[in-house]
Amino acid sequence: MKSQKIIYWISTGLFAVWMLANAKAYLTSEEAKRLCVHFGFPDYFRVELAIAKILGTAALLLPVVRNNPKEWAYAGFFITVVSGFIAHLASGDSLISSSSALLALALLLTSYFTYHHLNQ
Repeated sequence: MKSQKIIYWISTGLFAVWMLANAKAYLTSEEAKRLCVHFGFPDYFRVELAIAKILGTAALLLPVVRNNPKEWAYAGFFITVVSGFIAHLASGDSLISSSSALLALALLLTSYFTYHHLNQ
């Protein structure tokens, strides 16, 4: 059980740092703005996505948040990460440059499954 808890917190922590860094970039980085244009996203969507990533990260990390809100955060992040992978590929990016989304997905799924294993 202790190893499951360590795996949960490492995967959740790494995923949370990744999403918060991504949200910060969406709000402050010109490169992130160009990437959203490259994907064909409207500028307001970049801001909405950053805010959603911040709120979702809080839902995953805060111990007072339980069950349904946490499930919604996991679902939202799943959709976001898979959509990001598809957006990269659909906009002509290589599989290698798109693969970071798959790493994020692996961290997210590890966090999700260990969360459920710990809360059975």
